Amino acid sequence: MAILDFISKQFIDIIQWTDDSRDTLSYRFPDEDKEIKRGAQLIVRESQIAQFVYLGQFGDTFGPGKYTLTTDNIPILSDLQGWKYGLESPFKADVYYVLTRLFTGNKWGTANPVMMRDQDFGVVRLRAFGIYDFKIVEPKLFLKEVAGTDDHFRLDEFNDTMRSRIVSVFSEALAASKIPALDVAARYAELGEALLPLINPQTTSKYGLEVTSFIVENVSVPPEVEQAIDKRSSMAAVGNLNDYVKFQMAQGMEKGDGGGVGGMAAQMAVGVAMAQQMMNQTGGILGAQATPGIQAPGAAAAAGAPAAAPELFTPAQVAKLLGVGEADVLASLEAGDIKGKKIGTQWRVTKAAVDQFLHS
Repeated sequence: MAILDFISKQFIDIIQWTDDSRDTLSYRFPDEDKEIKRGAQLIVRESQIAQFVYLGQFGDTFGPGKYTLTTDNIPILSDLQGWKYGLESPFKADVYYVLTRLFTGNKWGTANPVMMRDQDFGVVRLRAFGIYDFKIVEPKLFLKEVAGTDDHFRLDEFNDTMRSRIVSVFSEALAASKIPALDVAARYAELGEALLPLINPQTTSKYGLEVTSFIVENVSVPPEVEQAIDKRSSMAAVGNLNDYVKFQMAQGMEKGDGGGVGGMAAQMAVGVAMAQQMMNQTGGILGAQATPGIQAPGAAAAAGAPAAAPELFTPAQVAKLLGVGEADVLASLEAGDIKGKKIGTQWRVTKAAVDQFLHS
């Protein structure tokens, strides 16, 4: 009997694992260099997958349940072992348990600024951080690309391993989405939801993970982008660009002489008149005057002469004429308050469009 007991202890007859840690992603069953006997019991609990590995090659995979190991239910392992006549004797193999439950509240963040291309600001450097939830959906791929041969792969190791990879996936998804920098910084609460359909295919195909939730908690952008966001918010608060321009001019003149409500109103009127005079001197934008010696557009049309090409301005020139920032003009062009034409990434505005805006 002693000999039989000794022999029986050299074989594994029950393979099972109970996870009490709540932070384990994969665990290799400790065989202590023992062999698995024919007819051994394999127990796989809920939220677990059991993966057999033989000499570095993946064998059979088992979902939740209780199994008696025979040739019939380990066909891949039988082929790897070269059993011509089925499982007749004990065998060696590694058994990895992989957790398939949801792991929540995992932090991610950019250690260094990531670059994105933007049509308004060119190349923008930004930092971002947040949290994400995930679960393992491809155990073989996860073991191969992430956990490796680690006997007990925990969540803290995973976070160290995956942090840079998640940031890389985030950067690629952000570039593919072509979301403007203004929206990235001002609406980052919605950014994660928009990027999730782009992030998931990459994490699944590369690492065997499904990201179920991706939240961007904060985005830091360069000062010029922040200023543009502030300007756009100011316009939204005022209501429309026409009122906003007057508001900006009033703010500028309020710093000079003539404080008070009455003085401000008077200075606003003077400021508008000065702007009109400036534009008349640069080409008669308002159409109220014509430079001596040059035939007015109406007269030219009456004489049957070909109509002159409309005078075009860049956003910077329009901003200078109106006494506002270029970002204000760009935002109003995007909103349609000032009519313009966009060629590639550049805007052009006719003097007629500026004239129409000032009279609206």
